[in-house]
Amino acid sequence: MNDPWRLDGRVALVIGAGRGLGRGCAVELARAGARVVLVARTESELTEAAAQAGADAVPLVADATDPADVERVIAEAGGLGDLRVLVAAAGTNRPGAARDYPLEDWDLLFSVNVRATFLACRAFGNALLTRGAAGSIVTMSSQMGSVGYPGRVAYCATKHAVDGMTRALAVEWASQGIRVNAVAPTFVETPLTRQWLEDPAFRAEVLERRLPTRELAQVQDVAHAVRYLACDASHSVTGHILKVDGGWTAW
Repeated sequence: MNDPWRLDGRVALVIGAGRGLGRGCAVELARAGARVVLVARTESELTEAAAQAGADAVPLVADATDPADVERVIAEAGGLGDLRVLVAAAGTNRPGAARDYPLEDWDLLFSVNVRATFLACRAFGNALLTRGAAGSIVTMSSQMGSVGYPGRVAYCATKHAVDGMTRALAVEWASQGIRVNAVAPTFVETPLTRQWLEDPAFRAEVLERRLPTRELAQVQDVAHAVRYLACDASHSVTGHILKVDGGWTAW
């Protein structure tokens, strides 16, 4: 009997794999036996990430918000073997008060967090449907896809959108054997979040008022959840937003 926690013989594509959560997910999927294709905009970060993911990892430099680039990496990943897994982990954040929030920041967040996620899901889903193959898509949401938070109007809006997109695609493609789920982490100390978590007042607000566990999630916590949704252990799970949030949304 095949181990349902393994991904041997499959190709897994991770968008936004250069650092942080995306890199951690790529490394974990490689540990699960997948041949991992890592995609990001910065070549130096990709080189480091691919080295961590193992000798069979393939780095591809691309802009996840560009449809032509996304179609190219899907085609290249598909040419490497049995492409069955997509992790859409590209994301960014620029906090700010709503009343004077810059529209250029609003547009940037929707471009990276929503547009890039949709482009990856659409191209990957189309590739599977064309082949008549089953597969798994995991999008990267946040606990802020379920709640609000001061100073994060754009980020909350984009992650609510990712949750809605995930559920809609899950329903649309379920009968063709394509599962679509999201992982929704709390704050994890990554290059993106470190700038805020280094503020003692903000860190105390998160740990003492928001998290029942009183601890930040680790990259590996999120990567383990992604592995579960990517492999056959979660065969009957689709349209689900798996919170790795330390109880943030349970208050």
